[in-house]
Amino acid sequence: MHDDRNLVEARLKRVLNERIRPALYPESVPLEVAVWHAPDEPVPVTEGLAATPEPIAVGDAWGAPWGTSWFTVTGTVPERWAGRTVEALLDLGFDEDMPGFQCEGLVYLPDGTPVKGLNPRNQWVRVGAPAEGGERVRLHVEAASNPVILGHHPFQPTRLGDKETAGSDPLYRVTRMDLAVFDETVWQLVMDLEVLGELMHELPVDGGRRWELLRALNRALDAVDLQDVNGTAAAARAELTGVLSAPAVPSAHRISAVGHAHIDSAWLWPLRETVRKVARTASNMTALLEDEPDFVFAMSQAQQWAWIKEHRPEVWAKVTKAVASGRFVPAGGMWVESDTNMPGSEAMARQFVHGKRFFIDEFGVDNEEVWLPDTFGFAAGLPQIIKAAGSKRLLTQKISWSQTNTFPHHTFLWEGLDGTRIFTHFPPVDTYNCSMTGGELAHAARNFKDKGVARHSLAPTGWGDGGGGTTREMVAKAARVRDLEGSPAVAWETPADFFAKAEAEYPNPPVWAGELYLELHRATLTSQAKTKQGNRRSEHLLREAELWAATAAVRAGAPYPYAQLDRIWKTVLLHQFHDILPGSSIAWVHREARRTYELVAEELNAVIDTAQRALAGDASGGTLVFNGAPHARRGVPAGGAARPEPGVRTSVRDRDGGGHVLDNGLLRVEVDARGLIVSIYDVAADRETVAPGQVAGLLQLHPDFPNKWDAWDVDEFYRNTGTDLTEADDVSLVDGSVRVRRSFGSSSVTQVFTLTGRRLDVDTEVDWHETEKFLKLAFPLDVHADRYASESQYGHVFRATHTNTSWEAAKFEACNHRFVHVEEPGWGVALVSDSTYGHDVTRTAGGAGTTTTVRVSLLRAPRFPDPETDQGVHRFRHALVPGAAIGDAVREGYVVNLPERRVPGDAEVAPLVSVDDDAVVVTAVKLADDESGDVIVRFHESRGGRARATLTPGFPVAEVVATDLLERPTAEPRRHDGPVLLALRPFELVTLRLKRA
Repeated sequence: MHDDRNLVEARLKRVLNERIRPALYPESVPLEVAVWHAPDEPVPVTEGLAATPEPIAVGDAWGAPWGTSWFTVTGTVPERWAGRTVEALLDLGFDEDMPGFQCEGLVYLPDGTPVKGLNPRNQWVRVGAPAEGGERVRLHVEAASNPVILGHHPFQPTRLGDKETAGSDPLYRVTRMDLAVFDETVWQLVMDLEVLGELMHELPVDGGRRWELLRALNRALDAVDLQDVNGTAAAARAELTGVLSAPAVPSAHRISAVGHAHIDSAWLWPLRETVRKVARTASNMTALLEDEPDFVFAMSQAQQWAWIKEHRPEVWAKVTKAVASGRFVPAGGMWVESDTNMPGSEAMARQFVHGKRFFIDEFGVDNEEVWLPDTFGFAAGLPQIIKAAGSKRLLTQKISWSQTNTFPHHTFLWEGLDGTRIFTHFPPVDTYNCSMTGGELAHAARNFKDKGVARHSLAPTGWGDGGGGTTREMVAKAARVRDLEGSPAVAWETPADFFAKAEAEYPNPPVWAGELYLELHRATLTSQAKTKQGNRRSEHLLREAELWAATAAVRAGAPYPYAQLDRIWKTVLLHQFHDILPGSSIAWVHREARRTYELVAEELNAVIDTAQRALAGDASGGTLVFNGAPHARRGVPAGGAARPEPGVRTSVRDRDGGGHVLDNGLLRVEVDARGLIVSIYDVAADRETVAPGQVAGLLQLHPDFPNKWDAWDVDEFYRNTGTDLTEADDVSLVDGSVRVRRSFGSSSVTQVFTLTGRRLDVDTEVDWHETEKFLKLAFPLDVHADRYASESQYGHVFRATHTNTSWEAAKFEACNHRFVHVEEPGWGVALVSDSTYGHDVTRTAGGAGTTTTVRVSLLRAPRFPDPETDQGVHRFRHALVPGAAIGDAVREGYVVNLPERRVPGDAEVAPLVSVDDDAVVVTAVKLADDESGDVIVRFHESRGGRARATLTPGFPVAEVVATDLLERPTAEPRRHDGPVLLALRPFELVTLRLKRA
């Protein structure tokens, strides 16, 4: 039998596009339109409504980049339309191929009540159903003329990404402003035809169901009078009743559809615009919930909910009502959908603390699902953080983007570095913007890797960013495939309902241990260096601010800045969003981030200074050193203050053949006449650190032009070519250090090498003016190691130095926090960083044995989406620690990131808490968030082994209570008036509340 599918599809496409869809609105009349352009930034709703607009016509240009225009549309419903459904069609100049990345609008009634958002695929506003005829219509549209950054020719450099450089030429033209009759029957016919046509396309050629659909579609198209679509639509629908009523087979794949709009908290728009994107989408979704009783919508990111509450109270009122109905669902339990690779231990924990607490306080909702569809890979420390926050499930889609290896599961247990396991699901639909097409649903069923043991998956359904969320068309399609032969069965469900069903049907899923590495977007570990430095510095300043403010509160009765620290934490957490911290946002976002981090540092340094002065005593009595690190150093206790012991002196001499030698009795470092390190000798171990014939501290410059996703990606072929920067402009001694100056291209760099105890500190200042280049700092080490450790949240992970498999080869750029550590039995080396994250570790063989080369990534120069990425002056500090065990790497990482603070005073300060085993690292000391005055201490085992330790409070304690991250009890209180004995498993995370006596 001849397969006529292609002919039917071609016929269906043309009839739909040229006859049936145009008949959706058979009659229309123009609206009168006027506009007022806000002079600068967006104005409050009341101001926009009160402004005096000027007439504008369809076809006229409007909208300077990043501008706001308030349209007023007025008209009268014709009397002859009485009893019919009437809608306003408001097309601001949309490109329907790009929902979410262009102009948008929010419709208001004259009294300021929000109605719904306007988006490329959601341009209608219901006026009457039915209309009375003769009623007067007046609507206001707050329209944002956001420029198209990621357009039809993506990754091209553009100045539109910053208001300061975008210009003022209008970007859009008003396309349509009408009142129109909406033909419900024609619309339903469109939905019938689309669903069946898409389903037919996916069915096997030798299956009878496909032939049934083909014939039914032909009959329906035959029933349509192309000159009278509206009069014959019902007859056409009748031809499809039989095939639409055939139920799904019992073994059909089951899809839980969750209404969703993935809204990046900043990306190709600034933070202020996300506030409005969220308001538009929330308005759309509350309206759709009222119209569709089966529909369920989930929204993540507590920050976005907080924005609605603060900036759009009229939208917030609708949202809270919808949440009470149980169908507008707070999801995720995090402050934002953050990056999970780079945030430090405490920051990752606080994402959950602040996110979950917001939903609990506002709605009494303590959701157990973590919702991170778009995050660029997942650190191995995350499972125990999820568990410690009281959650137990994770959803993400992004791993399906991996370029090299296909992940083997869609539903599985993810095991973190401490052994915690989290039930995890990757939606096989492979998109977090599902639109309920037949192709998407069929792909989910075919793609699902757990067939035979499970048959449930989840589909996040709706247009994200500025796309407006789920549409009525998606809901209509879902209704038709709820129970339809040949299709997966679809039902609207909450994330919790999906997970409950998935867990019940799959009690013994497979286990994946270790990080979930995304084989893509590796350059996000390096792009926008100042954003990353701001984050790292803010995290450590927050640690110090909490520590010293708590100490001053307990020791000196000083007030504790609860509200201030809460606000600052939320600011830092916001900037860990997965397009801000990774450096993949427009110039405007990163310009504002740099300023925000400056203000955060200024404010936190003031908190620290106030607390330390309250503790230090008589300012004329000498100088104290405050040590905010979790380990003692130079006679100063961890978390305390004392007079420091003198450091080790360094001798300096000239080197034979040129250059200089630094020697402090622990390390001897030789820098040659080119300013390159040719020897780092560990005196105690009697061994060389630098690989034979190699040089360390070497700057290497590579071309960097990825195939796409400029700020996001670095492709492995960048290694094929490169330049070693070996020519020096000057090599000299300055204050006991070696200073090296070089110039290359349009840039220059100064390196300073200094011995500090067992560390070689490498300070690098780069005046960077390159384009599409990648700058690395290399240390070839005389170490034979088949794996290395890099710090992650509450521990470290091991990665291979070899490329035995494609999984190992794909990790050619990876993330670390404060250290990378390589080791052979009995001796190792740590490379410590104060602000960089990206690195690579490779192993090469030569005549003298194996060399393990550690390279840190300093700077990139992509041109999209910010054409000036990283241009200017940058300062980095790294330190090489020969002879380091993993515990030394942990300690030196904190030392470099938490410098000593010298304060005038004579009163030595004892720590609030102390631990007698350096393997147990205290990551937070603070007062309890409930303002009870109790002290919270959080710590973990840091070396990957068992630890028995004693925690000694430095103040009277009535009882000790183990808590979760939200400081809620997880065990019965224990009365204590002395030390607390601890027994920790490898990498175990513990939080204790110390109730003050």
